[in-house]
Amino acid sequence: MTDCSLELCKPLEDNRFQSISEFKQCVNDGGEVVFEWKGNQYGIGHPNNKILISANCYEKNGKFYNANTNQEYTAEDELWGDTADDILEFNVSGDRLRDVITQVTVLDRTI
Repeated sequence: MTDCSLELCKPLEDNRFQSISEFKQCVNDGGEVVFEWKGNQYGIGHPNNKILISANCYEKNGKFYNANTNQEYTAEDELWGDTADDILEFNVSGDRLRDVITQVTVLDRTI
């Protein structure tokens, strides 16, 4: 499988984080990441000078829903932090992100 949304098409495997240190450097330097784990998608961004990890969501009739569960979006669907270490504690599909970050399928990353 390749990701052709990037400037050059390359295998998704090339986007994978090789170590926790590589992930932390990416996120702490402002990198945005979209990844999949156990069939569920998550995103990492930097609104308001914080780091946010969340389940992907969508809006319907003025409400937001977790795209992985189709349930109404709740505070448990996201975690805010000051550093990458903070968000490594987030639960992704039943696993702590710290334990699986080198195994997730990275769909897109900016750094």
